[in-house]
Amino acid sequence: MRRPALAALALAATPLAAQSPARALDVLDYDLTLELPDAGRSIAMTALLTVRRAAPADTLWLDLRDLRVDEVLVGARRVAFARPENRIGIPLPRRAGPGADTLRVTVRYGGEVRDGLIANRDARGRWTYFGDNWPNRGSHWIASVDHPSDKATVSWSVGAPSTQTVVANGALVERRPLGVAKDAPTRTLTRWRSSRPIPVYLMVVGVGPLVERPLGEAACGLAEHARCVAQSVYVVPEQAGSLPRAFEAAARIVEYFARLVGPFPYEKLSHVQSATRFGGMENASAIFYPSAAFERGTLDESLIAHETAHQWFGDAVTEREWSHLWLSEGFATYFDQLWTEHSRGPDAARASRDALRQEVLRDRTSVPHRPVIDTVETNLMRLLNANSYQKGGFVLHMLRREVGDSAFFAGLRDYYAAHRHETALTDDLQAAVERRAGRDVRWFFDQWLRRPGHPELEVGWRWDAAQEGGRVVLDVRQSDRFGFWRVPLVVSIEADGRTVVHRLEVPAERAARLVVPTPLSARPARVVLDPDADLLAVLRLDAR
Repeated sequence: MRRPALAALALAATPLAAQSPARALDVLDYDLTLELPDAGRSIAMTALLTVRRAAPADTLWLDLRDLRVDEVLVGARRVAFARPENRIGIPLPRRAGPGADTLRVTVRYGGEVRDGLIANRDARGRWTYFGDNWPNRGSHWIASVDHPSDKATVSWSVGAPSTQTVVANGALVERRPLGVAKDAPTRTLTRWRSSRPIPVYLMVVGVGPLVERPLGEAACGLAEHARCVAQSVYVVPEQAGSLPRAFEAAARIVEYFARLVGPFPYEKLSHVQSATRFGGMENASAIFYPSAAFERGTLDESLIAHETAHQWFGDAVTEREWSHLWLSEGFATYFDQLWTEHSRGPDAARASRDALRQEVLRDRTSVPHRPVIDTVETNLMRLLNANSYQKGGFVLHMLRREVGDSAFFAGLRDYYAAHRHETALTDDLQAAVERRAGRDVRWFFDQWLRRPGHPELEVGWRWDAAQEGGRVVLDVRQSDRFGFWRVPLVVSIEADGRTVVHRLEVPAERAARLVVPTPLSARPARVVLDPDADLLAVLRLDAR
């Protein structure tokens, strides 16, 4: 997703211990029936859950805030349930034997939604309904285990006025009229089905006066479910004749990422003009963009690339713990950079990367105080910060430079293939890259992801004519504000009518002297540190 404004972060703060629930009980599938009103925020829902019990457990705890619960059934039997704040405690029968068993649990509930499902009138007074679940706001309207560690398939059956279009995760199963009630408009039942497991925060419907504009097929031969990936845009009627030009790149973006990582993982990819508090939300197979981006013409290729990349990283491979959010947002940030490199060339990529680096170095709220893998923060919305996005993305670029393109991209493909439609932690990525690189990179992951800050280097250079042929000598001093770092330092030297480039290794020490091995016949005309913006560091260079 694109980060919301700081004001939205404050409004949406969701304090919660960022730990996964026990996995004795695993939700395998949600079959969700949603009845929407002709107008207003009152909904009726039925959630039918298929639950696997792998170890002894006598109570299923589901997250559900705000809404009243009318009835709970386990199998066909109605059961009494507990209703502590924000949860439902459902008693389970004894297991018939020592092995795992599968249960069917039905929850019928309803009321006026306050969050998670955004129910509002649009600028023309029409009622719209859009799921907006991240991080754990799905529990405002979906009876669920609302944590990324518990992924499940999902079906949606939505009853709504026939003037409304319904889009959701997965493939369209059916759309049929429900007839006309007395003094009521015609209603339609729309059913969607996602056959790949996803976390609750990605389970959404979008309902409104939407018009579907097909974008055609893309990535033919590079899709899991069909020969090609069908893409479309859902917009309000007023926008249907003038889609943002950025969508002209949508097919190429999907194909590029599919070739780079692996087949597109879902049944289709829809891009939806919606209501969301984020700058964009990567719901599996149904990306939601803020309506204003369409109206103001500010929706660009960068946003489409970011949210599309999430379909692989964040959606298909999901961070198991909130503290590893960079595996989602850092990846999407860097894949946006990769799209820039692919579509606009190395100069544009260098400029974009340098801008990304400056965002990290200017940050004062998260980067200097917390590591990227932040196991302390319990307000999940505050994880949407420069650590998870910009620093996480830049770390991937530095990892690529550390191990080389071949090992880096092969490692990413291995990581994706091993954890597709499941969950992962940072150690899983490290292991995949190490196997391809053939060496230990634990130090790299620990240094860049498990400690705050970044290097600050003061580098003085001089030309030592006394050495054979004359050589450039660098004296490097590190600030101890964030400790000492082991980093590569690329130096570009213009001398003798030519330019030589060397990569030197700076040790994790306060001071080090490095000698550029190329001999020179005259004092260099120019020395440049990190010419391609590959290092996340403050660099100060002085000639001596």
